[in-house]
Amino acid sequence: MPGIKLTKNGSTKLTARQRAVIEDLFAGELDEQKILEKHKISRRLYDKWLTDVNFTQEFDRRLKLASRQSQLIIARYAAIAAAKLVQLTESQNSETARKACLDVINYLRPSAPGEPIDESPATSDEPDLPPELASRLLAALAENQLAAEPKTV
Repeated sequence: MPGIKLTKNGSTKLTARQRAVIEDLFAGELDEQKILEKHKISRRLYDKWLTDVNFTQEFDRRLKLASRQSQLIIARYAAIAAAKLVQLTESQNSETARKACLDVINYLRPSAPGEPIDESPATSDEPDLPPELASRLLAALAENQLAAEPKTV
């Protein structure tokens, strides 16, 4: 198969060009077409590479790695973002506070519509919601639901 080399033990590996293209694709500095031009790869050859098991396995492996790295970054900052969002519920600007309350409520909702809410009791490591914040959240939710209801004359 063109573009694939066999190692001494008979297994296949990517060519230096294929590895270079994958590296550039994940470097994020150029778009796909510019990368192909940089490496003097035709669209036809690239499309052929996309059907090559070895190329797609390496590409998928890199996608998973990038996804894990992104999730790790988000996980590192989730607590800080949540704390800032809760702080915004106390904003002097009522619209900012209302939107922050709604964001907190939406964050606590199940991700998929119709997905049951976990009603298991909170564990000791889960902080209780302060009554003032709970009250503001409920008020914002009620205000949002009233605004969403059709008005009758």
